[in-house]
Amino acid sequence: MKKIFIIALPLFLYALQASAQDSIQVRKNTLNEQMTEAFEKSNSYQEYKVIKKTQLATLKRNILDSISGLEKKMFAQENELGLQKNEVDSLRQNLKNTQQNLTNAKEKEDGIAIFGILTSKATYNIIMWGIILILLSISGFLFYRFLNSNKITNAAQLKMAEMEIELEDYRRNSLEREQKLRRKLQDEINKNRKT
Repeated sequence: MKKIFIIALPLFLYALQASAQDSIQVRKNTLNEQMTEAFEKSNSYQEYKVIKKTQLATLKRNILDSISGLEKKMFAQENELGLQKNEVDSLRQNLKNTQQNLTNAKEKEDGIAIFGILTSKATYNIIMWGIILILLSISGFLFYRFLNSNKITNAAQLKMAEMEIELEDYRRNSLEREQKLRRKLQDEINKNRKT
């Protein structure tokens, strides 16, 4: 029994390989070629064609296999299309976010925050130069007032010095007069005593 099995096994495998090659060969042909071959190998009866059932079954099986393969291919392509659509949507969202970030970055680059308010550099420059001009104007006005006050103070100090000189002269003159009057008075007192 083992000998028969050992001899029959290679023959069985060879037969299986030959039939597989036939089915592969049939499948390699296009459906159109298979149908043409079926019509050519079929017999004619009056105006009808008689096709062998095995050949028709093989053709049917190949057609169904082709349809199944195409359906699988379509399903795979639909899945791939869905994945690509999701990826495109994701990329669009990323692009939108990137553009928004770019816009925000440009605004920050072109602007300066003053007290938490983002202003453009041109507005910032106008505000700063306005403040500088106002401060310079106030400084100029205060300097002018200082110079006038300084002139007035100097004039007042000069007058005060003159007044002090006059007062000193007046005191000295008054003191001299007083001394003269005392001498005269003393002289009169002395004269009156001698008399």
